Amino acid sequence: MEPDVAMQLALDEARAAAEHGDVPVGAVVLLNGVVIAARHNERELTGDPTAHAEILAMRDAAAHIGHWRLLDCTLVVTLEPCTMCAGAMVNARLGHLVYGATDPKAGASGSVFDITNTTELNHRVPVESGILADECGRILKEFFAARR
Repeated sequence: MEPDVAMQLALDEARAAAEHGDVPVGAVVLLNGVVIAARHNERELTGDPTAHAEILAMRDAAAHIGHWRLLDCTLVVTLEPCTMCAGAMVNARLGHLVYGATDPKAGASGSVFDITNTTELNHRVPVESGILADECGRILKEFFAARR
């Protein structure tokens, strides 16, 4: 599956998050080009501070493949991951990260921090950014504009 097609699926997940008042971030995990997990933010829905789309999708992917190492998986997410999510990706030995919009305030995969590519940690995650970035950013801007 091409990155822009996978990102469209992640955007569908992001829209689902907004429907229940969560920040519209969506994520899908691919294994050999096939979606094995698709989730969106659920912090407001569940009251769980760790219920970011990326964390939930990686949990589902690990359950799907039967172990925690996600070496052969690609995570596609609409927003650059935060430090928690980027750290989880390193710990999961994620094979590849693709994200849409950059997060200039809290991004941890190349903008503010670069957790996914630091040599101080035992694993580095190859990153591809900017996939459908305008659309990914627009959904976030519209969500926050409606709340002001």
